[in-house]
Amino acid sequence: MQRGFIQTVTLKEPALSSEMPFPSFSTVFLLILSPEVWSYEAPEDKQDVFARTSCPAFLTFTNAAYLSGVTVELPCLCKPEQVQSVVWFFRKHLEHPGNTRALIDHHGNQLLDTSLVPHSGDLRSRFSIRLFSLLIFRAGPDDAGIYICGSAHKDFFYGYDLDIQEAQMLSFTSRLTSETENRNQRANLSSTLYWLFTSFRPWSVCDRCGVPGEQVRVGLCYISSHFLHVRYRRANQTVTSCGSEAVPRAFSHVKQSRVRAKLEVRSCHVTCPSQAPPSSKLLALMTFLGYSSASLPTEVPVFYLNHPEDQVLTLGCPGAQPNMAVAWDRGSNPIYRYGHSSGTNTGSTDLRLLIDTGHHLLFQPAKTQDSGIYYCWLDGRRAAEIHLLVYSHFGRSQSVLSHPDLLTAVRTLLGSYAAMTAAFFLLMLGRAVLRHRREETHVD
Repeated sequence: MQRGFIQTVTLKEPALSSEMPFPSFSTVFLLILSPEVWSYEAPEDKQDVFARTSCPAFLTFTNAAYLSGVTVELPCLCKPEQVQSVVWFFRKHLEHPGNTRALIDHHGNQLLDTSLVPHSGDLRSRFSIRLFSLLIFRAGPDDAGIYICGSAHKDFFYGYDLDIQEAQMLSFTSRLTSETENRNQRANLSSTLYWLFTSFRPWSVCDRCGVPGEQVRVGLCYISSHFLHVRYRRANQTVTSCGSEAVPRAFSHVKQSRVRAKLEVRSCHVTCPSQAPPSSKLLALMTFLGYSSASLPTEVPVFYLNHPEDQVLTLGCPGAQPNMAVAWDRGSNPIYRYGHSSGTNTGSTDLRLLIDTGHHLLFQPAKTQDSGIYYCWLDGRRAAEIHLLVYSHFGRSQSVLSHPDLLTAVRTLLGSYAAMTAAFFLLMLGRAVLRHRREETHVD
């Protein structure tokens, strides 16, 4: 399947307004003299988490399975104290261990050729390291493989067996039907050597409050067998995900006939919880600094985004995690997954606007009419307000003659030119008439 260019937009927190007043020097001086300030005690120094956790002598790989499209975080759970920066290594499943290559270092430098990761349009924009943890934005099936946290000298500390499963079907179920089903797992295929089943995670919370919303749950493919590779097993020694390297090569037909990951959606409606008032200490401090209670940050953060027309745009909700319920609104109109999700047969006419399995709002491609204000929800609360402006541009694939507004622009230009020409001739005619009358008066 050919993959098109996908641009993922990472929204940053807006800067503080320069018009916001700051406490004066006298206020700071009074705060220093206040006994409450001096009574503050700093917390005791805590031991470094890496000093308490020792790396295993024999490198094993923790199995981690996710649905395609989500942002995956792989923490480096152990490393020597003297190591101040880490390098993440990568190899595809079933490749020789000697093919393990450095992927990205702590400074974000690209260490692996992009062509070796087929899903990556831009390796640096999709892979990053934060606090020694590896983040993979919008992970796809081609990102599955072995990930190892190590050093620049190829000392390996901690490893992951990452399995990214793509949901081939999205089903909408009623609340009555879903409650009567098995909430944890559903058997699919079995034999004397293994047992394939779909493991469902719990239903998420309602993604909106006050208006009708949706709940989702993810079902991933797992295999249970007593013949799994000991180096790739999970906490349960007999269960692993279907795409894991723990599955023996003799079970290669399992990966071909394995059950597909599923994403189920059902409707919901909950009331919004009442917001707790700010504490009296916070109000007293705000009053002492000269602020009113109206200046407390109660509104959601606002972001501004400009994007060229006719290019794919992917909007992600700031702060979203794979286990969160995410919802999208355009203004006051909710965007539901029913009719705006890939794989649905709802007969929707607008297939450009989709919500992918990673809960991103996807424009394929973005048009000027998509400009507007969008809101995203996290676990039933509004999390961000995004002002999107999609602008037209003249690129290599679009000429001036093929632009749809060319005729309007030409008519406007010719009309303005005709109006200016008519005004010029009227002025010249008026000047000639005045000059002629002056000459007649001078002769008389």
